[in-house]
Amino acid sequence: MKRAVVLFNLGGPDQLSSVQPFLFNLFSDKAIIGLPQPLRWLVAKLISTRRAPVAQEIYGHIGGKSPLLELTQAQATALETALNAENPVDDFKVVIAMRYWHPFAAEAIGELKAFGPDEVTLLPLYPQFSTTTTGSSVLDWEKQAREHDFAVHTKTVCCYPTDRIYVAAHADLLRSYVSEPNTRVLFSAHGLPKKVVDGGDPYQWQVEQTVAATVSALGQSDLDYVTCYQSRVGPLEWIGPSTDDEIERAGQEGKSLVVVPIAFVSEHSETLVELDIEYAELAEKAGVVSYKRVPALGTNPHYVEALKAAVLGAGDGVAPAGGRRICPGTCGKCPAKAAA
Repeated sequence: MKRAVVLFNLGGPDQLSSVQPFLFNLFSDKAIIGLPQPLRWLVAKLISTRRAPVAQEIYGHIGGKSPLLELTQAQATALETALNAENPVDDFKVVIAMRYWHPFAAEAIGELKAFGPDEVTLLPLYPQFSTTTTGSSVLDWEKQAREHDFAVHTKTVCCYPTDRIYVAAHADLLRSYVSEPNTRVLFSAHGLPKKVVDGGDPYQWQVEQTVAATVSALGQSDLDYVTCYQSRVGPLEWIGPSTDDEIERAGQEGKSLVVVPIAFVSEHSETLVELDIEYAELAEKAGVVSYKRVPALGTNPHYVEALKAAVLGAGDGVAPAGGRRICPGTCGKCPAKAAA
């Protein structure tokens, strides 16, 4: 049996000239900006044109492009190897579908048509579900599959925020960073506008569940930690507390900081520039005693094992564990409709 896995990720510009069209694709997404057309097109054009010079400067700090594709390719290779070693009877192929830059979903479908799978599993590299990430990627995949006449039995893993092996990967990486006294851990995740979460998006709840599970797995009941959110843009109110505010508070309290990119599984501009450069400079100015950052999971063996388990355990429903809903009833945008 031929089984395909599609890794969903954000994507990133592959050169400085790609920054503006990448941003345009991002802000053209209805899941990001909910305006009707043609207003959304006009707003996306305006924002991407204005933000492109700033974003180009950011990518200039990391070689003039995003490293996300190469890092995702490494994850795809590791996962494909693990799946084929575990299941010699089945033939697994792992491909990548980026949302806002190449390779897009249509390109992944082209690869899979050549492979001819009997079954497809959609697997996000977003451990916590949001309508703005996994939700958007699933809708785009379904649209592209219809347009390219790709009708194959498809399963979807919507999230895995408290998966035991995934959590163990975070705990193992963090353990060596928290031995010093007077240290606070900031679990930093990408933020969202508050209205998105108030509308039933389960992302914040799932991030908090990941943090709680990681702290429990770490086994340090007295751990000083905060869940916070970074990368705020625009005039809307965003979920908090913000990572930069927490850095300044830690400086006022004479704390050392360890920052964990709890919702990022690959290094990219939000980790390599925002966390490593901008927030490190802020920490120094704020008087933070020591500032350290835990790496993203990448191809950590525990994380690859968690991805493999998610693929092999995927049921026919849009949910982890074959259809079991984990979100509370207040998270109306959770795609899993089965009873908790």
